[in-house]
Amino acid sequence: MSLAALLAAGGLLLPIAASAQQADGERLFRQRCGACHSLEPGQNRAGPHLSGLIGRQAGSVEGARYSAALRESGIVWDGGTLDTFLAAPRQRVPGTSMTVGVPNAAQRAAIIGYLEGVVAQ
Repeated sequence: MSLAALLAAGGLLLPIAASAQQADGERLFRQRCGACHSLEPGQNRAGPHLSGLIGRQAGSVEGARYSAALRESGIVWDGGTLDTFLAAPRQRVPGTSMTVGVPNAAQRAAIIGYLEGVVAQ
């Protein structure tokens, strides 16, 4: 058995893998989401800030611009609802003003993992 296999079996590589995924998620967030969304509370851009996103009702950030479709969607953001929405926003919520999707499942998972770690702090 290789050293890497032994370390993985012992759970010793998990912090390294989690750290790498967090870094990848941060990079992808900045590339794919950062132009329109901030992580700073109250700092809305073209899209709402994402501070406190997990557990928040979609379309509920004061001062942010939302489509009626998103405000009335009834979505509460969690890992699953984010995954479905980010895969194809206009398919999940017809009429939403968000046009950018993340069709790659691994990239969505990295972004969502990053957001779950950052916005929970």
